[in-house]
Amino acid sequence: MNHDRTAQYDTVIIGGGPAGLTAAQTLTRYRHRTLVVESPAPPRNAASRGVHGLIGMEGATPDELRSRAWEELDRYGLARRLPATVSELIPLGDDGFTVRTDDGTTAWARNAVLATGVIDRHPDGVEGFAACWGRTVIHCPFCIGEENADRTWALVSDEPRYLRMAATAFRAWTGDVLAVAPTALPGAEELRRELRAQGSDLVQGEITRLHHSGGDLHAVELADGTLLERQTLLWPRPQRQVPLVERLAAEYGLALSDGCVTVDDGHRTSIPGLYAAGDLTGRTWEQGVVPAVTAGSATADAIHFAHLA
Repeated sequence: MNHDRTAQYDTVIIGGGPAGLTAAQTLTRYRHRTLVVESPAPPRNAASRGVHGLIGMEGATPDELRSRAWEELDRYGLARRLPATVSELIPLGDDGFTVRTDDGTTAWARNAVLATGVIDRHPDGVEGFAACWGRTVIHCPFCIGEENADRTWALVSDEPRYLRMAATAFRAWTGDVLAVAPTALPGAEELRRELRAQGSDLVQGEITRLHHSGGDLHAVELADGTLLERQTLLWPRPQRQVPLVERLAAEYGLALSDGCVTVDDGHRTSIPGLYAAGDLTGRTWEQGVVPAVTAGSATADAIHFAHLA
């Protein structure tokens, strides 16, 4: 079989977020030639006003983090940045991978790393959601709970087990949390009694509008016209894998578990030579910049030491 190998790399990294860029930096220090294919579309964390928990980069915006990373990578001259979307990643067995992008680029690499992140599924028809997302509508209290501390919160979910957390789990940031759930929530009355006994409450209804000023939430409107004076919504969103990952699962048997890419301790996937790091491998509570950086570094280590075996 003939393959276009005019552009050859030790590793192709698909995704230019914290996991992918950390893997790229570690690999370049191991003197691996690396191609980083980074989609020109806005990243998942585009709405973030700053990353947190990453020592030395506290409060840096996603753009600042990426810019700093490429300044550092360019010093080594071993990583190429390609602003494009991967249309095909073809495993060639023991013969590496062919990668094709939407701008017509074709390249070959011995190893490949999926660091694409995931896609959040936002609700349709909720006025004001986009403006508040990543500011006062948050998916993770550990990411930006501190920036929403001492405000009135609501926990939005359709899972009774999760809603039970409203009364106690977020007291580090707020003493005033309501649970907001659909009208048809099973066991609603029992849950309401439990929450009230702990100083919280359950409100049921469909959220149709978020009243805000420049993304600063102040009230939630339900379909029946009810207004809830809330300043922050903790609203975890369902997620899906990017189309490339879905195609790899369908066409090449990439293993998924509960919607996440399955990896071993070395971040190897079920496809030989293919690794994965970052949000696409973990549940919501396992995601974030620090776990992504850790996974990117560990993935690069695994790739390098596999070459030494």
